[in-house]
Amino acid sequence: MFFRPQVKMRKTDFNITFFILFALASGVLMGCLNTEGNLKMKGKVLDERTKTGIPWKNIIVQGIVSGNDKSEPIETGQFSTDSLGCFTYTLKKIKGAYNYNFCFVGVSEYAVTIHKMALFDLERNAKYIVFPLNKLVDLTIKLNRKSKTPVCDTLRLCWESNGVYGGSLYPYVINNYGRTNNSVGLTTAEDLIWIGGNVNSTINTKVFADKKTELTWELYRSGKRKEFIDTITCKRDLANIVYFTY
Repeated sequence: MFFRPQVKMRKTDFNITFFILFALASGVLMGCLNTEGNLKMKGKVLDERTKTGIPWKNIIVQGIVSGNDKSEPIETGQFSTDSLGCFTYTLKKIKGAYNYNFCFVGVSEYAVTIHKMALFDLERNAKYIVFPLNKLVDLTIKLNRKSKTPVCDTLRLCWESNGVYGGSLYPYVINNYGRTNNSVGLTTAEDLIWIGGNVNSTINTKVFADKKTELTWELYRSGKRKEFIDTITCKRDLANIVYFTY
């Protein structure tokens, strides 16, 4: 039986997360690692659904060291999968680190992902460890305001895929068509907002394939708030489009 490590998706801004992982990938370490032996590992990185290997995937390894009432991740190495998604890697065990992060750098097909594993599990399953990753697929969200009254209202949009905030999962692109001075697309830390009477917009992004994606619209009109929720499952190799007309 293959061992599946615990998966932890960080709900932070995608660009910040990617920048941190990219900086780690440079391999620049401050100071010297206090290591205590090596652990030879073998395994595979595969697509969660199809079980096929993911080739040339870059992974950054961090040891989690606890001290002064907080935990600090320290990079201990990097490795990549081969053309079949397999890997062999010698882990430098850091003194005092009993948990390790395996950070998978995000690309267009797979999101930034961190698998956390206990040292005990690594040692017990070192001969073959499987890291499953969820594939991303395209999602297009189309908004169109057809109401003529009132002259101005406000629409708020946010979405989550498999419980992960969409804005941190993958960067989105907004196209506002025919926008006039009273139609403005605003971006906040947690959602998107359109204010005005002439809204015709398209949002292009990516979400997890074959996982539930929940979209929430909040319409503020004439001093009242209405909420609309749509739950979908985006499929692979299909045009996944959601329409909202108000």
